[in-house]
Amino acid sequence: MSELPAVVDVEWLQRELGAEDLVIGDVRGPNAHARGHIPGSRPLVLGSPPPMSDRSVLEPLASEVGLRLRRHGVTGEERLVLYDRGDGVGAMPAAQMAELAGHRHVAVLLGGLAAWPGEPEIGAVQLHAVKTRFEPSLQAVPTRDELVKRLGDSSLTILDVRTTEEYAGKRGYPCDPRQGRIPGARHVPVEELFAGAGEPLPGDHVRARIGDAEEIVAYCHSGSRSALATLALRAAGYRARNYPGSWHEWSRHDELPMERG
Repeated sequence: MSELPAVVDVEWLQRELGAEDLVIGDVRGPNAHARGHIPGSRPLVLGSPPPMSDRSVLEPLASEVGLRLRRHGVTGEERLVLYDRGDGVGAMPAAQMAELAGHRHVAVLLGGLAAWPGEPEIGAVQLHAVKTRFEPSLQAVPTRDELVKRLGDSSLTILDVRTTEEYAGKRGYPCDPRQGRIPGARHVPVEELFAGAGEPLPGDHVRARIGDAEEIVAYCHSGSRSALATLALRAAGYRARNYPGSWHEWSRHDELPMERG
């Protein structure tokens, strides 16, 4: 199998288009796909990680996502490239879901359909289910249990990508029982990682802002901004995951430590 970076651009996809081991998944949904899609792609709606990180939630979800992949003809042995309309909001969470199910070769297309230079294909495509077996990879989704056990772990950088006010605990969402941050978390607002919607800053710029990091887990309030941050981090070459529970989950557990200020 040819190498598959965590994030690819349209130039890469144009070179690889038509390869037997390449599957292109459109996460926008079947109706949007039928109205216009990247040639050779198929609709592949995988959803987003849940706001709770309990193992009892992740285990059945991983099995369900594996079933969705099989129904859409995805075996787990191919290179799977996912795209959305272009902002990364749909593709990055979908990639994490595929990883949770156990797919080992997943990438996100930068710029999505909006970056595709050619004419889109129109019309529905025929899908063929396959019989295969996925081994769930629950570590694809960081949990609060993992993070609390790894507080102080020098190999893990916990990155808070919320606003300065949220990070300091001065202003947050009223639905959260507590305001603050995960202890030891570094702060880089998500907008400092992007040049525009779905367009991460060049890798050297991101690395200059983040510095050395062996492994990164990003979080925000409910996992959306940190999913985008994860896209930028992966594009810059970091080993990064999104904590979808984020502060929305962490703040609800009084036994979990927090910092303010």
